[in-house]
Amino acid sequence: MTTALVLSVLLALGATAWALQLYRRERMLLRWTSHGMLAAVPAPVLPGILGEIGQRVDRALRAADAREAQHAQRLESFLSAIDASPNGILLLDAQDHLQWINQTAAGHFGLDMLRDRDQRVTSLVRAPAFVDHLQSGRFDEAVGFPSPRGDAMLSVTVRPYGGTMKLVLSQDVTVRERSDRMRRDFVANVSHEIRSPLTVLSGFIETLSDLPLTGAERQRVLTLMRQQTDRMRNLVTDLLALAQIEGAPRPAADTWTEVGDMLAQIEVSARAHDREQHRFLLHVDSSAQLSGTESELFSAFWNLVSNALRYTPAGGSVTAQWSVRADGTGEFRVTDTGPGIDREHIPRLTERFYRVDSSRSRETGGTGLGLAIVKHVVQRHDGELLIDSVPGKGSVFRVVLPAFRVRVPARSPVRNRPEPVN
Repeated sequence: MTTALVLSVLLALGATAWALQLYRRERMLLRWTSHGMLAAVPAPVLPGILGEIGQRVDRALRAADAREAQHAQRLESFLSAIDASPNGILLLDAQDHLQWINQTAAGHFGLDMLRDRDQRVTSLVRAPAFVDHLQSGRFDEAVGFPSPRGDAMLSVTVRPYGGTMKLVLSQDVTVRERSDRMRRDFVANVSHEIRSPLTVLSGFIETLSDLPLTGAERQRVLTLMRQQTDRMRNLVTDLLALAQIEGAPRPAADTWTEVGDMLAQIEVSARAHDREQHRFLLHVDSSAQLSGTESELFSAFWNLVSNALRYTPAGGSVTAQWSVRADGTGEFRVTDTGPGIDREHIPRLTERFYRVDSSRSRETGGTGLGLAIVKHVVQRHDGELLIDSVPGKGSVFRVVLPAFRVRVPARSPVRNRPEPVN
């Protein structure tokens, strides 16, 4: 009886100790599972099944955290990539609240990600075209409108995703719009320039067909028809020259042209076309060679000389001069004593078909493309076209070419070719 009692007491004590130990282990595991960041604190090392459970939970949590970190890194990488996109990107929720925006879109719409987050986008971007498009629910086509800053034209496309979310893509189309407008204006100008002489020619043909004309009248009509034909031929020639220049490869830097020989040809052409109406003077201060396309350089220099002769009244003077400056750059300068040009016209002189005086330009046979050709040629040869003019005193046109396109094989004396005074 005594032995049985002792055994019972021992068993009870052992069971109590085991229960207390199990309770402490459970409390340790419970405290660990109650921790806010399980992965930051390792699971307690416990013997038995509770320890195994803790270790498995610990491994599962760490694996989940690793996957979450990997997904977060991928998301960050994705957002960084679209943040660098040249197009603007906005993410909107179901109520059109701004959830995310990249730097390009922030610039397009004048928004700030931190300040404007969770704001309704139609309260931030109030362009009527954009608001109407977003609220219409019809997103088949893009909508265009000026940016809130007013310095750009935007094209915006909306794409639904994720059921109720919206992706807004914006693109700055200012350059494209300007190019399209220039193309439309160019086509309209060409059509007008060609239609005018064709109308005149058509009228003259009807006159020759329907009216009995004297010899003198017939000769006058034929002379006017020849002038209109020459005008159309010059226009087509300049258009073809401009198209050829724009479509040609970049001028080579290893092909050299003698400036003196080229200017001698220009002088002969100038005197032949001018027929001693002006005092024409050519100065070549030094022998030099230019690298590039000879036909283009000739066209640019000739257009400057012919323009000066065309717009300078008879009896005036035109001076063309070539020189190599101290820094090695080359300069071709054309100076005239013509009527001059008001300052507000100078920035637009190189636009196609731009004329300061349209009636005078047509009277003198100008096509409105000469200075556009000069500008393209000079830019293709890395140079600069500079224009100075004083109304009533004349104009100076200068083509400055960089030193790497100019070389002087040997020093030569100054060579002047004055035109005898009429």
